Amino acid sequence: MDLQDQEIIPGKTLPVVIIGNGPSGICLSYLLSGYTPYLSPGASHPNPLLNSKLAEQPHLSLLEQDLEYLCEGLEGRSSNPVAVLFDSLLLPDSDFGFDHTSPLEWQYEPERAIPHLVLGKGPPGGAWHAMEGSMLTLSLANWMELPGLKLKDWMREKRRNVRNDRATPAEIASYYQHYVSQMSLEQSFACGTTVTAVTRQPGNKEGSPPCWRVTGLQRREGEELGDGSSVAEDVPFSLLAHNVVLATGTHDIPARLGVEGESLPFVCHSFWELEAAISRGELDQSSDPVLVVGAGLTAADAVLAAHHLNTPVYHAFRRPVNDPGLIFNQLPKLLYPEYHKVHQMMTQQQYQANPPPQDQAQNHQNSSPASSPALPSPPSSYPGYLSFPRYKVAAFRPDKKCVLESDSGHQTVVQVSKALVLIGSHPNLSFLSDNGRPLSVYPDEPITCRRNPIEVDPFTNIVIAAEGPGMYAMGPLVGENFVRFLKGGALAIASDLAKRQRAGEEGEGGVSAVDRFMDRWLDRQVANHTGSEVSVRDS
Repeated sequence: MDLQDQEIIPGKTLPVVIIGNGPSGICLSYLLSGYTPYLSPGASHPNPLLNSKLAEQPHLSLLEQDLEYLCEGLEGRSSNPVAVLFDSLLLPDSDFGFDHTSPLEWQYEPERAIPHLVLGKGPPGGAWHAMEGSMLTLSLANWMELPGLKLKDWMREKRRNVRNDRATPAEIASYYQHYVSQMSLEQSFACGTTVTAVTRQPGNKEGSPPCWRVTGLQRREGEELGDGSSVAEDVPFSLLAHNVVLATGTHDIPARLGVEGESLPFVCHSFWELEAAISRGELDQSSDPVLVVGAGLTAADAVLAAHHLNTPVYHAFRRPVNDPGLIFNQLPKLLYPEYHKVHQMMTQQQYQANPPPQDQAQNHQNSSPASSPALPSPPSSYPGYLSFPRYKVAAFRPDKKCVLESDSGHQTVVQVSKALVLIGSHPNLSFLSDNGRPLSVYPDEPITCRRNPIEVDPFTNIVIAAEGPGMYAMGPLVGENFVRFLKGGALAIASDLAKRQRAGEEGEGGVSAVDRFMDRWLDRQVANHTGSEVSVRDS
């Protein structure tokens, strides 16, 4: 869909604009397009408490039911209650290895559809199109699927087999793109768009209520040149919306260490830079070691990629190898053998610092760093790999030497060919004031998926600290980094929008949705500004 350099319909305000076209935005678009979940006749759920609640009003769709009531008593691997509920309904008892049939059935009811627009920089699927195409996904394949289209069925049609019940990112990206087409959602997607500002618009004298203005640029093919090629151009657009959903994910801006020399050319901050170096033939078994910094799955993928080439690897990370918070200590060994292998490497081949002589111990902090340690060689289980648990990078030097420092203060210098800093990422929310920080749980810190997500109402996903009503957030922005759970955010938002639509913006007991929002907003301001005067300006 092309967006004009004006409101998409002059003088009209869109009900919903979704910023982000990854699985979060796609799933929400599906629910807003009239696809409605019901309890299938004769179906039951293995959880007796949830089953009895669902049986109370089987004629009502899930969008019409009290989600908070249905969530009571449920437990799962997410902190968001609606995510646990929806996951339990789509994949009953999947955490226990069961493959129960979902008790839900999906009915297409176009009269329930809410007009909306999904904006994304690339094709539908979001960041999945940028991920390394041959690695296997962390999640099981059926955990990656969206409602209404079984991933395994789609892959069989493509004559592909799901290896170990897991798929590659390239397959998942293709599935999401096909999903949008298969479910006839394309008319709601505007790809090639970059949002530059989301601002609150006041009402006007003609009686138009306050709303959100979304402005940005859309990449389009320009005039055709004589050689048959064309020049792309960025065309500005401006939209008005009653509701805005933040669904951008958190993979836009790599996190940085903030140490000396981090901007040197040999220091990289993405897995793709390693791939590019490999494709250029820059790394092989004769190269100086690659330093991988971080203990997440992307860092593990980098270790595997370098190790596959027999390129030596130094691996530095802040936590001890037995820390229960490490993702490797949370994954079943049989299902994730490649990550178990990395964890074995991290555990078995740790750098052992030579303690300083007793008479020099008191001056250890001021002593020169130790020289580059020797890498293990055969008959070592993993020759060419050495881990540095509980170490951080103190500095990068122009001569491609890196100073590593332990949590006890011991320093060592390693000579490397490249350094990959893979310690997470931040979302690009530059279209919001102060990059969206005021919306997070800790407003003075950058937004991250795990440590500082956007604060939302747990049953509606309304952003608590937004400048006005009608702003939602979902997916990694609210702490859901797995597709199986981000679908719960779509259910919460679609349910709230449907109830507001049915009630004409009137909530239960005659209390308007705007009033409820302002109550929560005021509570948030009081919490953040204890002891100071708080004023609420009517939006």
